Amino acid sequence: MIEVKQRASLPGHQNPIYTIESNPATQSFYTAGNDKGVVEWDFQTLSPRGVVMPVQTSVYALHLIGGGSLLAAGQRSGLVSVYNLKERRLAANIQLHQLPVYGLAAIESKNELLAASEDGTVSVTDLSAFSAVYQFRVSEQTVRCIAVSPDGRLVAFGCKDNVIRIYRTDDYSEVQELHQHTMPVTSLAFTPDGSSLLSGGRDARLNIWNTANFELRESITAHMFAVYDIRFHPSLPYFATASQDKSIKIWSTDSFKLKKVISREKGFEMHTHSVNKLSWNTADGTLLSVSDDKIVMAWEVK
Repeated sequence: MIEVKQRASLPGHQNPIYTIESNPATQSFYTAGNDKGVVEWDFQTLSPRGVVMPVQTSVYALHLIGGGSLLAAGQRSGLVSVYNLKERRLAANIQLHQLPVYGLAAIESKNELLAASEDGTVSVTDLSAFSAVYQFRVSEQTVRCIAVSPDGRLVAFGCKDNVIRIYRTDDYSEVQELHQHTMPVTSLAFTPDGSSLLSGGRDARLNIWNTANFELRESITAHMFAVYDIRFHPSLPYFATASQDKSIKIWSTDSFKLKKVISREKGFEMHTHSVNKLSWNTADGTLLSVSDDKIVMAWEVK
């Protein structure tokens, strides 16, 4: 049985929060959205440490790189800002897109940062020099989300045209297209063992794909509305999904069966608006959620 209780409800943002990223190395997490800065929080006290990086436009994506030494922020302006957390300074501003950046991912073996944009392209940046390496078109519409396989060999892109596109990371050549969602793809995640790719869409479906051949293993009506995030527990065989329907659900990684629903209907003091992103604290398994309601919530999951 899974038991859940709310540890804290954390105000601090003045506007909707779109993204969150955790840094186990420093026991910190970072949140950003429609405010003019990325906020750093303390995991232990669940209190804000302050604005770590000012920004000019809304932030839709955060991504930690290099074991937590760098924090990248994808902005509505198309700018990707990279902040050096160790030296507490802005390392680079990278303007390879003119439309919003919705997804970020690092190919650590190549020291490259991928940014997915509303313009339908993905840019590749060399992190040693913060210089452009390559830019390629993935879709004629928005590329909404990115997931890199655990072995770093494949990257999946979820697109507004309802299609998931799989690419090799060695040469960024396309491997396959997956056509099962009936509305835009809004979230992607590989299972920790790399055997499956999970995708969530505006069609409220959670699709499980076998990565050996990318055949559809199972399709689940997971939520009432769009599935905005999929996050695996750092050590236990569970994962959580976040939705526009204001709920969080916890599932078994082994069976893909629903184990727990966190919602107002189930008696929880839950978010009042869309749940946009999730993050697990690797130290104790605390689940963090951010929402359009401007609140960060911390959940004790046992």
